[in-house]
This record gives sequence, C-alpha cells and structure tokens, in this order.
Amino acid sequence: MTALSILQLLRCPPAEIQGRILFGGQNLLDLDREGIRRIRGRSISMIFQEPMTSLNPMLTIGEQIREAVRAHTGVARGESWRRAVEMLRRVQIPGPDSRARQYPHKFSGGMRQRAMIAMALCGDPQLILADEPTTALDVTIQAQIMNLMRRLKEEFQTAMVLITHDLGVIAEMASRVVVMYAGQVVEEAPVQELFKDSRHPYTQGLLGSIPVIGRKARTGRRLQEIPGMVPSPLAMPSGCRFHPRCPKVGGRCDQQAPPMIHLGEHRRVSCWRETQNTAGKASGLEKERS
Repeated sequence: MTALSILQLLRCPPAEIQGRILFGGQNLLDLDREGIRRIRGRSISMIFQEPMTSLNPMLTIGEQIREAVRAHTGVARGESWRRAVEMLRRVQIPGPDSRARQYPHKFSGGMRQRAMIAMALCGDPQLILADEPTTALDVTIQAQIMNLMRRLKEEFQTAMVLITHDLGVIAEMASRVVVMYAGQVVEEAPVQELFKDSRHPYTQGLLGSIPVIGRKARTGRRLQEIPGMVPSPLAMPSGCRFHPRCPKVGGRCDQQAPPMIHLGEHRRVSCWRETQNTAGKASGLEKERS
C-alpha cells in the first residue's frame, strides 16, 4: 500500500492519501496526473510481487520492454527493440534475441522476474520499489535474483526500497530497515543495529521466530512465536496496535498510541516501554548534573 501510494497507483477514490511524499525535495502529491506519469517509470520504477499478473499475456516480452523504453526515452521503434534485447541480456536471460520474441507463459518464474527487473531499469530510474520480488521463487532462484538486483543496483547507481517479510533477505540486502506493523512504522534502524539490538517487541518477536539449526538442542526451548492475529484494518485496537499480542504490554499501551522517539541519529522506535526507559535515563542524567 505504501509503495503503491508513492506512485499513486491506488484507486482513488476509495483510497485517500494524506500527508506528504517527498522525492528530490518535491511533494509528489502536488503533481497532476501528467506530472506523476513523468515520474513513474522514469525517476521511480516498481518491481511487482507477481510478474505473471503484471505482464501482458498477449504481448511478447520484448514488445512490453520496448513499450517501456519508448515511453521513457522517446527513441525510435527499431532502437527501442535493440535496447529491450540489451536489457534482457543485462539481466542475464540466455538467448535474449529469441527470448524477446516469446510470450510470458514461455518463461519460468525466475525469468519472468528478470524481465520485470529489465523493464524497471529501462528508464534509468533513481529509485526502484521492489515488492516481495522473490516471494514465489524457490531458494536457489531467489538467491540468483537477489545477487542480480544487488549487482544492477551498483551498476545503475540506483537506490532501492525492498518490501519483504524475509529477514534473511533483509540481512543480506538492506542497509537501513523500517519495521511496520498494521500499517504503522514501529521501528527504524541500520540493519546491523536492528539485528543486534532490536527495541520494539514486534521486531524482537520477528527475530525470535527465525529457525536456527540446533537452537532447541542448545537451549531446550521451542521456537518463539507471536501469539494472536494481525488486526483487521476495519477494527484496529485502541492505543498501541500491537498491544493485544505484546508480551511486554502494560501501563498506557491499551489506551494511548505511543509516540515515535529517536534513540540516536539513525534510530527511532514507537513503544511506551522505550519511551519510559528514555525518560528514566534523561532524569538520571539531570540528577547527576545537579
């Protein structure tokens, strides 16, 4: 939802976007339809979660990439086809000349995802939004796609926002992590700090639920789980949205939403427990000074 909001791909109405979306110092919500079309695909591209529902089954892969090339660069038809084939080669699809003339159903899942990456890069974007780009792939192909995306990110000097539930992918790919629960940001930190010292109970629950070979043999404990279910968007709990499932709930958690507090230049968390701890440390410092 957040990524679709950035590119204004949500159906409005009934969806309504509030606040600001800043990109290059410009609020994207101030742009009209033609203005956001100039941004979409050229400055900001998106790799969707399921390529088979994003690719047109009636057009060849080459035609679809060529269409994107012409839309964002305005080059002639012949040159756009050459660039489409070249993009397939750069995403390591074998035999790009012949593959460009094939339809999506002839491609495997991994190859379709490579074609989507090629389409996203053909406008030379500054930012790519990647929505669960490996969710439907087996582990081997998933690793290949991640390595490809990492290489292309460096080659094209493109920033990337990776949306995923896979903590292994986050540890391998990300430099900064934003953790969201029920539509709200609950914690943000550099990736190493987050895995080493997570502060929000939800983040701690996610990290604690990762299977580790030999963990039960060493500790004698079962794999940790987060009880309960994610709340319905139509019936959000009062206070902190995580409090019905939180093992550390207490005080004002069920009455008032916690503020977002900064724990340093690059860290922030939304949790009453951390707010109280921070206030206690500040009070202790004041007493020492006095």
